Amino acid sequence: MAAEPIDIPGLAQRLTALRTPGQTLVVGITGAVAAGKSTLAEGLRDALVQAGLKAELVCTDGFLFPNAVLEAKGLTLRKGFPESYDTDAMMAAIWTARSGEAVFPGYSHTTYDIDPALTRTIAHPDILIVEGLGFPPGQAMADTLIYLDAEEADLEAWFVARFMRLWREAEFDPASFYFRFRVMDAAQAQAFGHQVWQRINLPNLRDHIVHHRPGADLVLRKAADHTLSLVRAPQ
Repeated sequence: MAAEPIDIPGLAQRLTALRTPGQTLVVGITGAVAAGKSTLAEGLRDALVQAGLKAELVCTDGFLFPNAVLEAKGLTLRKGFPESYDTDAMMAAIWTARSGEAVFPGYSHTTYDIDPALTRTIAHPDILIVEGLGFPPGQAMADTLIYLDAEEADLEAWFVARFMRLWREAEFDPASFYFRFRVMDAAQAQAFGHQVWQRINLPNLRDHIVHHRPGADLVLRKAADHTLSLVRAPQ
């Protein structure tokens, strides 16, 4: 199909049409770091709730191994790569949530680690949105998979802008993971952000994340101005 403009309410309508009453529809959202997965997922959740559905949102970051475990495994610099996730626990929780109560661990983007205080229990929603990375190959986890695509140059710019925002916010917050980078001036911090993208996030995108795109049910394209277009959808 030719790409067509789409907004979040329109996407929510498409997802609503896919669900079977009485059953949980699991919708996965993946794409590169900084693509805007969380913003898209939150907007979709809110639109579905406004439409009268019981919609829940969880992030795969909660199934990252804790930092201490990643360090012990030598995976600190592989955080976000497939091997840094407890995929079995993730799939078990999602499967359990379809019919009963499931516990979903939470992740803090301030401390950059699992935070037990953010743990949530979710039970049998109409639609469960799961956003993030670490999805297993194929459709083993989600009934419908959405891939959020964008140009690599835009992704890098968005990542560095986010890094700089967190760097600024950490100035007076020693508990923040980003506080350690406050020894850098703004130019150094920006250069470091670009380095992290080039050495970690871009290889993860090219070697792993982008391989979900061919099999995704819906492919959305995000332009530099953040407008969305629908590139692929079920016929």
